[in-house]
Amino acid sequence: MTAVVTMYATGVCPFCTMAERLLRAKGVAAINKIRVDLEPEQRAEMMAKTGRRTVPQIYIGEHHVGGYDDLAALERKGALDPLLAAG
Repeated sequence: MTAVVTMYATGVCPFCTMAERLLRAKGVAAINKIRVDLEPEQRAEMMAKTGRRTVPQIYIGEHHVGGYDDLAALERKGALDPLLAAG
């Protein structure tokens, strides 16, 4: 899998951990994590880009996946692997 994955996250978010675990299980070696708890200006950027306040907010390439529930739904539908492969 060659996709560039970016995830807005915090250090204490269990859904961020679950999302990272799922992505790693799918073969994603590197996740560009943007810690909005350490860099509050990044939360404002995330909200402007996604229209959402909660973490994680996950991008695969330029595609905004959404949060963990959205990521897991893609996996259940069999749509996550093609998205990761397309990157």
